[in-house]
Formats: sequence, structure tokens, C-alpha cells
Amino acid sequence: MSGERLDVTKSPFDCGSFLGRLKYFAWITDPRLGLTSTRHLLEARELLNAYKQHAEPPGTTPQQVRRAQQLYLSAFHPDSGELQNVIGRMSFQVPGGMILIGAMITFYKSNVAVVFWQWANQSFNALVNYTNRNAASDVSTKRLATAYVSATSCALIVALGLKKFLATRASPLVQRFVPFAAVAAANAVNIPLMRQSELLEGVLLYDANNQQVTQSRYAALKGISQVVFARIIMAAPSMTLLPALMERLEVTRILLFMVPAGCAIFPQRCSITTDKLKYLDSKQLEELRKSRPNTMPDRLYFNKGL
Repeated sequence: MSGERLDVTKSPFDCGSFLGRLKYFAWITDPRLGLTSTRHLLEARELLNAYKQHAEPPGTTPQQVRRAQQLYLSAFHPDSGELQNVIGRMSFQVPGGMILIGAMITFYKSNVAVVFWQWANQSFNALVNYTNRNAASDVSTKRLATAYVSATSCALIVALGLKKFLATRASPLVQRFVPFAAVAAANAVNIPLMRQSELLEGVLLYDANNQQVTQSRYAALKGISQVVFARIIMAAPSMTLLPALMERLEVTRILLFMVPAGCAIFPQRCSITTDKLKYLDSKQLEELRKSRPNTMPDRLYFNKGL
């Protein structure tokens, strides 16, 4: 390639603003990316790595490099670099969410249907949460099982309880809002439990030069809280604005906007001021002051997950 080289270690959009993050996440959550074969994804990773080392094949164009970056960001974990499972990727949120949200709102009269679709939705959410977790924090099988069972139970209790309560007190239209209450409650349970190791042990913090500094439970609490809020916002329009039977195209259009919008509410590379460590990480703050007496960073960064 000739001319100015692209900085493929950064987003091509300004992620310091909501609009820039919206464009970025719309770019990497495009549902069409989920159709890309594993071979093409691995080839994109190879091209990107070669480009970083100035060793790309002759004739490689900037468009090919940007496409490789888009494919890599859509399918590989930002912490570990591992290829994510297809269903757990954010690019699968539109087709997956379209089916599940439509089914939960449509089939709400039968208890069997409520149980089945809430179970299916929580199974999907558990896979998405695990796929998009902060990979620096280990998640045991026991914790995964606890989060899955707890979130599914919570969703079923809310869904069946509200269904029974509203059966003779509200119109069928109002009853269609029950799945959203169940989904919101389950997200508030599922995500913290799925990522409880981060709350117990903290997430890795980095300085502005991407050098690992310490770990923080306060940062984990902030990141997980933002993820819970964003997940509820993603589902809200489809499950509250369209409680009646929906045309598939309408559901698709809403999710096509809300998935990147929900991801873009907060920066994925989240940050905290160093003094915030005093709340839950006083020991780490003291160690940091001793190790960096003259170069104490004002702000630390971490991946909050999606």
C-alpha cells in the first residue's frame, strides 16, 4: 500500500461522542456480518495482523484493510482475541432478538408458552453475556449455572406472577407488557451473577498508554451497571412501543437501531478517576501510590464488556 497508513488499533469513528459510538457499533453489529464464514474471519485477522507489521500482500487497498478490521471487531473478543460463537456475537442480536421478542409478546396467553419463551430468551441472554464478558475475569461453571438458573427463575416468577395478577384486571394489550418486565428483571439478575467474579476480584485497569496498572471492584460495579442499563434499553422499544402483534419488518427496523444505540450509550473502553479506588479498592490504591509515586495516573481505563 502507498500513502498514509490507517491506524487499525483505533476505531474509524470518534468514540468519544455518542454519535461516533453509534456509528461504530452500527458498523460492527451489522447482522449481515454474522453470515461471514470462519475462513473469511480468520483471513481478516491475518490481514490485519500483517498490516500492523507492514507485511500485508502487495496491492492491498485501504478498503480491504477497513473491511478486515470490521470483520475482526465483529467476531473476535476485544480482550482475549478469541473467535466468539456466532449466536453470542452482538451482530446476532437483531435476528435473535427479533424471533424471541416477537414470540414473547405474541404467545403470552398460555403458561406453557410463557415458560418456554422465557427459558429460550434467558438461554440466549446467558450465551450473549458469557460471550461479551470481560475475558480477563474467569467465570467458573458453577457461577455460570447459578446465573443461568437464577435469571431464568426470576424471569418466570415475574412473567407468570404478573400474568396471573393481570389476567382479570387488565386488557390483553396491557398483558403484552409483561414480557418486558420479566426481561428487565432477569437482566438485573443475570448479568451481575454471570460476571460476579469481576465484582469479587475486580477488573484490570490500564493507564492511558494501555499499560496494566491494577484491579478494581469499583470499576467492575460501574461497568456491569452500565451493561445492565444498556441491555434493558435495547429491548425497551420493541417490547413497549409494539406490544400488539408486530410485522417482522417493524421489529427488524427497531432492533437494527436499538442494538448499536444500546451499545453506544456508554463507551466500551470505560474509565474511572484514580481516586475512585478509595471506595472499594483502598488496598490497590495504596499499592499504586507506592509503585508510582511520581507518575500516578489521573484516570484509569477498562473494558466494561457489552
